[in-house]
Amino acid sequence: MSLDALDTAYEVRPAERWSRRALLNHLMTPALLVGVVLGLYGWVQAQDLDSIETRVLNRPAIIDATLQHLQLTAIASVLVILIAIPLGILLTRRGMQWLTPFALGLANIGQAAPALGVLVILAMLFSVGERIAIAALVVSAVLPVLRNTIVGIQQVDRNLVEAARGMGLTPGQVLRKIEIPLAVPVMLAGLRTTIIICVGVATVATFINAGGLGDIIVAGIKTVRTPILVTGAVLTAVIAFSLDWLAGMLENFLRPHGL
Repeated sequence: MSLDALDTAYEVRPAERWSRRALLNHLMTPALLVGVVLGLYGWVQAQDLDSIETRVLNRPAIIDATLQHLQLTAIASVLVILIAIPLGILLTRRGMQWLTPFALGLANIGQAAPALGVLVILAMLFSVGERIAIAALVVSAVLPVLRNTIVGIQQVDRNLVEAARGMGLTPGQVLRKIEIPLAVPVMLAGLRTTIIICVGVATVATFINAGGLGDIIVAGIKTVRTPILVTGAVLTAVIAFSLDWLAGMLENFLRPHGL
């Protein structure tokens, strides 16, 4: 196999993945989510809302809370990617593998600790607000991407790696042309888990004045108003499913041909 052949061996071929049946399957999820949002809107409109519910369930407040929630989730997810993927790759290199148990142990502590507890500790040590909420999200959600990056690269067939080295590829070329493309499905599976964790943990960011849909959910709990609580919970679930669907599309697009 030549170097050119290696370049195209795992070439992504989007056209082959977007058959009519596959496209219908991909569009089913957003159609269902749109139906859920429309159903929620119709249900809330049919309720006899009191003054408290009207003040919380107004369009500007819901849009602001949703955008804040998306912002917290997006920034935290990007930071997790920037931290966990390079670190995971580094921990699979010769001479650094002995550090893997320690790194995974620290990441396990971050995920095992209650998210609200992490938020409170960080708020006591530093301050409150969005930055602390994002830091807590990163601590809580770094493990899936880190672990899946390590596992994804480690599971690559060593014979294939050695063959690539024997053909004269440098370690960087082997990583870029062989290991990372073959590890992409596993790495993206970890990213999808991280995104779901971030969406869920972001709901407790309201306790340190970071905003998000947690404001609506907590308002519904405090005032014992079912429409407020249901609206916040359903919108949070819709965001989680929507982002998971987008990550799934990205995974399908980037997955090497044949895997």
